Amino acid sequence: MTSFKTQIVAVMAGVLALGASPALADYPERPVTIIVPWGAGGGTDTIIRLFSIGFEEAMGQPINVVNRTGGSGVVGHSAIANATPDGYTLGACTSEVTYFETIGLAPITPASFDLISRLAVIPAGVTVAADSPYNSLEELIAAAKEGGLSSSGSGLGGPWHMAIAGMMKQVGGDVNTVQFIPSQGGAPALQDLVAGGISMFTGSPIEARALADAGEVKILGIMSDERSPAFPDVPTLKESGVDWSLTNWFSLCAPAGLPEDVKARIEAAAEQAHGSAEVQEALAQRGITPLFDGSEAFSSYAAAFANDAAGLLTDLGLAQ
Repeated sequence: MTSFKTQIVAVMAGVLALGASPALADYPERPVTIIVPWGAGGGTDTIIRLFSIGFEEAMGQPINVVNRTGGSGVVGHSAIANATPDGYTLGACTSEVTYFETIGLAPITPASFDLISRLAVIPAGVTVAADSPYNSLEELIAAAKEGGLSSSGSGLGGPWHMAIAGMMKQVGGDVNTVQFIPSQGGAPALQDLVAGGISMFTGSPIEARALADAGEVKILGIMSDERSPAFPDVPTLKESGVDWSLTNWFSLCAPAGLPEDVKARIEAAAEQAHGSAEVQEALAQRGITPLFDGSEAFSSYAAAFANDAAGLLTDLGLAQ
């Protein structure tokens, strides 16, 4: 017959087992939602939907991608930050989270999230119309330093604005030497470029690819540390003697405060999904550079990016 003491030990073991966090063993028990703060069909949306193919398999649950647009990304990023940190609402944080607060748009910073990993990066580029008198970065930069040129690709203070500002600062010019004309995105900016309304487009060369293939624009350079596999014949700024790069990034994030075991499960599944041949090939086919750096490295990167962005935005007179 089991002794009373043995029964007590068994009951206490059961209580301890119940008290231990069951999240890692049980999570996820239902579908997971990923909020995309940008419109359907855009770069962030495309990256997340391609990633979700592998992520759904790795998580063993359906992944629902939901677009929450508005307020220059504030609406969607706020929805992510304010969600319950239980692992069932994740998000697609973009570089805007590093400077929303700096420019006075919203009290959102990288600390508002648990940053899981970057998933992809897209460098800024320098694109001119086919009939532009500039046929190299060197020619364009020399003219830009004299003033009178303009650029576009995003809203004021956005990544493509910082791209041209940083380039001009690096070559010894003023950050505002090239007039930046705000736009609603790459497509309208490129239309303006072809029509002669602006001198250059400093957004993603991927967005300019179709026009380049059609002979309507020339991609003179890419603002990355290395040449892009999607544009192997296009030099980097560094090859032209300009020590400047700017890549826009797209990530998987969650509201701050995830249980550690849940966060670890998400990161492991995300790494597995991201590394799958299906996801890697789908991103590469679209000229998107896959990147998985994990939560620790990503958090350090985001802090450094925020610091650099604050400096440029201050120089531009946009910091609040």
